[in-house]
Amino acid sequence: MLKFVSRNSIKKHTATVIFMHGLGDSGHGWAPVADNLSTILPHVKFIFPHASTSNSEFWDVNAFMDEKGLFESFEKVKQLIKSEIDSGISSERIVVGGFSQGAAMAYLVGLTLDQKLSGIAALSGYVPIHNKIFSMVSEQNKSIRIFAGHGTADPVVRYELGQRSAEELKKNGYNIDFHTYNGLEHSTCPQELMDLANFLQTSLPENSQ
Repeated sequence: MLKFVSRNSIKKHTATVIFMHGLGDSGHGWAPVADNLSTILPHVKFIFPHASTSNSEFWDVNAFMDEKGLFESFEKVKQLIKSEIDSGISSERIVVGGFSQGAAMAYLVGLTLDQKLSGIAALSGYVPIHNKIFSMVSEQNKSIRIFAGHGTADPVVRYELGQRSAEELKKNGYNIDFHTYNGLEHSTCPQELMDLANFLQTSLPENSQ
């Protein structure tokens, strides 16, 4: 199973967010976000997996050009989800998310997994191998909630790529809430994190178990 950084829930654990980092980062890079969100999501456990280096990098550019590597990564994320389900968390109380290429992996998992999830959170990301993904989508997640955020000045994953992905998802009947952040480069910002927190509160309400 993938190694990861986790932040346990403050109150009774009834929901989980699995969030994947971008290229060149690690789970440690995003763990502080959970520290900030825990006060408003005290029932949520956060898991930040580290990219595996056994086959290139877990979700790096080369892996995304290589479908075999991409789907090997997918299987490893599925193991994390299974572990949470085995611990007593319903799949419908799990959100998968990520930043940049971690967001691309979140799209792949959330759109094709054969167990119903609560939502997808994609920051500065895109739908990878979109022609193939849309032929593999699972009926269980046709109504999945999707939050996507992207900066207009992103020089790494261009804003237009994220926007086109959102448009393609809408054309295929998905409920996606796409947020634009003017002037933001390949990063996040307080407003985006606030919007993400609102999405997670709606997707994983504390009073639902």
